[in-house]
Amino acid sequence: MEQTTKEPVKQPVEPVGSRRPIWPFIAAAAPLAVFFVARGITEFFVINYSAPASYANDWGGPSLAGVFAVHSGPAAAIIAATVWWAVRHRRGGRQILPWWGQAAQG
Repeated sequence: MEQTTKEPVKQPVEPVGSRRPIWPFIAAAAPLAVFFVARGITEFFVINYSAPASYANDWGGPSLAGVFAVHSGPAAAIIAATVWWAVRHRRGGRQILPWWGQAAQG
């Protein structure tokens, strides 16, 4: 009786720096993000605050908070994600360390 052992199949390893390009995602997401941010900001100016009936049938209605959550919530999320990304990917400049550390010159 002869036992045969199968060697595990080796998966191809991608060389460092060969990740898929991100530009197609950015090209598709950027116009949508601009639309959501513009719509979120515009919502503050087009609502008639003194007439609840004007926004009662909007998405998120009948409350004003619900209307703002639906229309301006995505804008707030996009702006927050953009700021987070910009801070994480900042090149050069000062880098802030944790509260117990010192600010280092980068």
